[in-house]
Amino acid sequence: LFLQQRSKTQKNPLLLQGCDPFAQTQRSKLQHRRARINQQINKEMRMRAGAENLFRATTNNKVKETVALELSFVNSNLQLLKEELEELNSNMEVYQTDSESVNVPMIPLGLKETKEVDFTGPVQDFISEHYREDGTLYEKEIQDLMELRQAMRTPSRNQAGLELLMEYYNQLYYLDQRFFSAHKNPGVHFHWYDSLTGVPSSQRALAFEKGSVLFNIGALYTQIGARQDRSASAGIDTAIDAFQRAAGAFNYLKENFSNAPSLDMSAPSLSMLVRLMVAQVQECVFERITLGTQDTGLTSQLHLAQEAAQVSDVYLLVQQTMTQPLMKDYVPFSWASMVQVKSEHFQALAHYHAAAALCDPVSDGEECEEEVEKAFLSFYTNLSGSQTLSQILQDAENRRKLGKAHLRHAVMKHEEAIRVHSLCKILRKMDILQDVLSQTHKRSLDKYLELDREDDFDETAEAPEIRAQTHQKPEITSPNFCTVQVTDIFQRLGPLSVFCARARWGPARVICLQRREGGLGLTLRGDSPVLVAGVVPGGCAEEAGLREGDYIVAVDGHDCKWAKHGEVVHMLKGCSDRGVEVSVVTLDSHHTQVSVGVQELLGWWVWNYLSVCTRRWRENPSCCLTAARKKTLGSARWAGLRARAPPPC
Repeated sequence: LFLQQRSKTQKNPLLLQGCDPFAQTQRSKLQHRRARINQQINKEMRMRAGAENLFRATTNNKVKETVALELSFVNSNLQLLKEELEELNSNMEVYQTDSESVNVPMIPLGLKETKEVDFTGPVQDFISEHYREDGTLYEKEIQDLMELRQAMRTPSRNQAGLELLMEYYNQLYYLDQRFFSAHKNPGVHFHWYDSLTGVPSSQRALAFEKGSVLFNIGALYTQIGARQDRSASAGIDTAIDAFQRAAGAFNYLKENFSNAPSLDMSAPSLSMLVRLMVAQVQECVFERITLGTQDTGLTSQLHLAQEAAQVSDVYLLVQQTMTQPLMKDYVPFSWASMVQVKSEHFQALAHYHAAAALCDPVSDGEECEEEVEKAFLSFYTNLSGSQTLSQILQDAENRRKLGKAHLRHAVMKHEEAIRVHSLCKILRKMDILQDVLSQTHKRSLDKYLELDREDDFDETAEAPEIRAQTHQKPEITSPNFCTVQVTDIFQRLGPLSVFCARARWGPARVICLQRREGGLGLTLRGDSPVLVAGVVPGGCAEEAGLREGDYIVAVDGHDCKWAKHGEVVHMLKGCSDRGVEVSVVTLDSHHTQVSVGVQELLGWWVWNYLSVCTRRWRENPSCCLTAARKKTLGSARWAGLRARAPPPC
């Protein structure tokens, strides 16, 4: 099997863009375990559905008892499988960076799994029935499409993987135009598994396939952002860009796709993911500012404090979204715990930097008192107490007490973050997170002990609330599908303007034209395909059966669907004395196409009524009913309807 896969890869370079599905990396092992559990969940759900149907259908009490026992067993297995899948989805360490730098881990999203799809039979049948061509002649195109989809299932975690997903997504546009219409489609079923629960979903709608691929584009961006080394500004910038693009993909999916069959693509879930990505962008912004802040001046510390407060606020918003009724039982417990830990952690950092701004020694050339007071005026949301801000800042003892209050609040928040962290089994396994929480807690506690005095018997005041503010607001970057240019795999069917699933035409006709002294007796117009714009009455073309509005698809067996006007004219002029064979197709006549469009707007009954009136008008223009309708619609509109109406049977 491996050799067959490798030989396919060598024949078709499309497969080189995907990961080797047999490579035993940590990420591939995780994906394989996810796929196996998804299949087991699907099997257990089918068994449960069958048992429930039998339980409702049978009247035998003994059979009901046996089925009830089987149902309890199946439900127990299903619960164990979902817990195992949740643990896999909560495994954030696999997607983190290999760098030794100590950073708070990010939350990535696993890819949606999907089954293989065999397009061969449905697409060939559609080509034979709709395009009236031999579907077996398009085996290579169908194979290319299937290999592209197979490679898309295992994208590499880099730009090449993103381009692969984007290439398949763009190719689905052409597939939609070629084989899917409002009234007919090939009948292909697309099976996808929920990203978090593993619950399978199946639809024949191509929109489900497109939405799932777009979801995986956003998920892959989260993995790329999480693996960046954020100890350097370059890695932070890459992570910011990745998380912003992930937010854009999820937001685009929420705005353009509705009625998703799986919960991970529902509007509440996508809104939660967008907010989560925005929060992680805000966290990266704080890390970049921390990395670029070399001095410990008052203004720099206040800046860091407000940025940390902003990060805490956005994570608090994500936490509130995760606790909504629909999301509470859906979001992994480790995600909710991580979000709460980060909210508490960055709130603690905000109060620590506020204390540092108040209590650290002032260096020479520091801002004057007026500038310091001005900076603090926009720092607090409210300041309670009998003393004004100016009095507090001018007195060293008052500044120490206020700084001590901030540090006390910081220590309490650090301890709450550590407590929430200890309650989650998944987070307890993350050594990096444990190190970050311990180090920051120790730093705040040491600084608090420095400010604490034995003779300080005054009750520590409550720290004022810090005004959250950021100097770089996260952007939601919508996906740019034009970055990856693709060629329609099924372009041999002809230009999309004519040869698409929504167009209707009769079978191809072969017309034998014999040149006379006056020529072939036709005029041509347009390119790809060339249209017969006019036929000379009594000429060669008219006698042979060529009609105005026919599209030339072949000349003497040479395909002309993509030919330019000049090329077709040259082939017709170069015909021999025996003449030339022209293959043409005729789209539904103009009045029929208009009729279909008007029927969709007016409804069948209204259109049928107008058609009857039009036929009566043709037979008897003086008909009082028709005349009344003519008067109501107006002469001009009535004449237009009369011209477009179908002829009488």
